[in-house]
This record gives sequence, structure tokens and C-alpha cells, in this order.
Amino acid sequence: MKKLRAALERAGIVLPSLGVEATSYTREVGCPLVDLGRCTVDTARRIAGALPRAEGSGER
Repeated sequence: MKKLRAALERAGIVLPSLGVEATSYTREVGCPLVDLGRCTVDTARRIAGALPRAEGSGER
């Protein structure tokens, strides 16, 4: 989660609700879940724009 937060911040993106889902610690198999939370449409667009595009995806 810390690495994700830092990478997003380097891209100028802040997700205030980014955190570890507390209930995921109660699972028998230790695999905490990262809760990305909710964000504005503008933030979602900025995240999408910061991700590399796959070759031949046809998206613009």
C-alpha cells in the first residue's frame, strides 16, 4: 500500500481513503486486501491516464 501511495503521489494523484481493509486480517489465509476507496471522476481519469497503454489496445 505504501508503494502504491508513493507511485500515485509521483503521478500527482492522491487517494485519501487508500488503506488496508481491516477485516481482511481476520481471514484464515493471511492476505490483506488494499482498499482503494472512492474517488472523483477526475481522479479516476488521472489514474487511467497515468497507466501505460497496452500495444494494440485501440483505446484513446
